[in-house]
Amino acid sequence: MNVTITKTLDLKGLSCPLPIVKTAKAMKELRSGDVVEVLATDPGSVPDFQAWCRATRNELIEQTAEDGTYHYVIRKR
Repeated sequence: MNVTITKTLDLKGLSCPLPIVKTAKAMKELRSGDVVEVLATDPGSVPDFQAWCRATRNELIEQTAEDGTYHYVIRKR
């Protein structure tokens, strides 16, 4: 992956929908094309981020999971 991360949100320990709520709030402060990295631990964040990105038309660039932490990289539309 060769993108510049504008902001990182460590949302580990939060239950859904809080990771989405906090990501949506942070995205409002970013410019179009900026990239946010999100770390979450709630397994429910996987379908939530996929659906949220589709609904908001933000680009889900990367989604990975390792040792119970879900990692998302999202580009603001």
